Amino acid sequence: MIDALLAGPVRVVNLGLAGFARELASQGTAVAQVEWKPPARGDPELISALGSLSSGAIDKANEAVLERILAADPVLADVRRAGELIPELDAGRLMLHAGPPIEWQRMCGPLKGAVCGAIVFEGWASDLAAAEKLVLQGGVQFAPNHHFGAVGPMTGITTGSMPLLVVENRTFGNRAVCAINEGVGKVMRFGGNDAEVLARLAWLRADFGPLLGAALRSNPIPLSPLIARGLAMGDEMHQRNIACSSLLVRALAPHLARVGSPSLAKALEFMGANDQFFLNVAMAMGKCILDPARGTPSSTLVTVMSRNGTDFGIRVAGLGDAWFTAPVEMPQGLYFPGYSAADANPDIGDSAILEAVGLGGFAMAAAPAVAGFVGAGGFADAVAYTRAMGEITAGRNAKWSIPALEFAGTPVGIDVRRVVETGIAPAINTGIAHRLPGVGQVGAGVARAPLACFEKALVALAQHAR
Repeated sequence: MIDALLAGPVRVVNLGLAGFARELASQGTAVAQVEWKPPARGDPELISALGSLSSGAIDKANEAVLERILAADPVLADVRRAGELIPELDAGRLMLHAGPPIEWQRMCGPLKGAVCGAIVFEGWASDLAAAEKLVLQGGVQFAPNHHFGAVGPMTGITTGSMPLLVVENRTFGNRAVCAINEGVGKVMRFGGNDAEVLARLAWLRADFGPLLGAALRSNPIPLSPLIARGLAMGDEMHQRNIACSSLLVRALAPHLARVGSPSLAKALEFMGANDQFFLNVAMAMGKCILDPARGTPSSTLVTVMSRNGTDFGIRVAGLGDAWFTAPVEMPQGLYFPGYSAADANPDIGDSAILEAVGLGGFAMAAAPAVAGFVGAGGFADAVAYTRAMGEITAGRNAKWSIPALEFAGTPVGIDVRRVVETGIAPAINTGIAHRLPGVGQVGAGVARAPLACFEKALVALAQHAR
């Protein structure tokens, strides 16, 4: 056998450094290059942690979490005042924000701008200067949305008088909430805080929120079937929500009309002009789908990914409510005319809950137009993103199929072990905010979750398993 092997022409399989393969090819040698790198960056501590987390008990725990995710039945059921849903907001001057915990001194520009605007909106201060003074005097307490079953896009500000969308998980009896999407232009989620921004929020509070809540109480909207249709129509639910927003308006319109509000025409106009109206609905849906997995012993699947413009944080099912954080990264993408990367704020918002539940960047193959919009390439690149995300997930959601992948389900159940082992960081479709408050969105792109979050979680899981 050896003689026969050596008698033929030399054929080489090269692992690792491509330079060896190029040199052999230049000499006319047949060579196949295999892209390979050591698992977990070759780090001994991480490799040891991976080895300690390879038991059948962990796999069974992850299967149980995946079953809970896939069994969820999310329904958009109501709109109610935030203080009614989260009593702590009425008990004092508490304000919720996107991402893991952060203090005022470390907040980014857009988040500080939104905080000051929300203080004026709630009547805690008469103007923005007085609002900042109130914060510096310790007159406002801050906490993450995720600590109260809530989520919010970009700055993610939630205060007591704001109307919140309520999504109920009918399978497990839990719910999650999210503020109503404000539309485009100057908005609080990007740090806007002038009179125009506050007037729109006041209208949402006084007119639109009560109208939408009345319509939903008479006709709750099941969301899984709507998501499935949206995927087939080119949405991925993070940067593109045109189909789902339209489908939602169509489902709601008769019930909004039956409420008989004088704000009906303005409400329909507002929803119809906002291609991202469904984003906030989808975020609350993602939160209520993943929350039942919290505290599942031994599970290595991610239940939260979130960012506050300074830090990126994740939570893992087997470790309950512990945060694992690292500095947030800058999105890579395209900028609107007149703006560049020099204007951009690092990634921000609770909207990465969508990727955690298998949408957004994980469903890019369903929305190739998004790949071009965020500067990620064309159709082949969109497919490659979804396939890559499948390498770090525990399964697929057959309810949410992608036509371009022969109707395979979206990849779901981010496994900390697979992220660390492969070095494939979750991809997140995102809007890019200006680093200064009030300017708004200046582009769109793809951000990557920092691997350090997953590495910290992996080590904690290994220690917990001992």
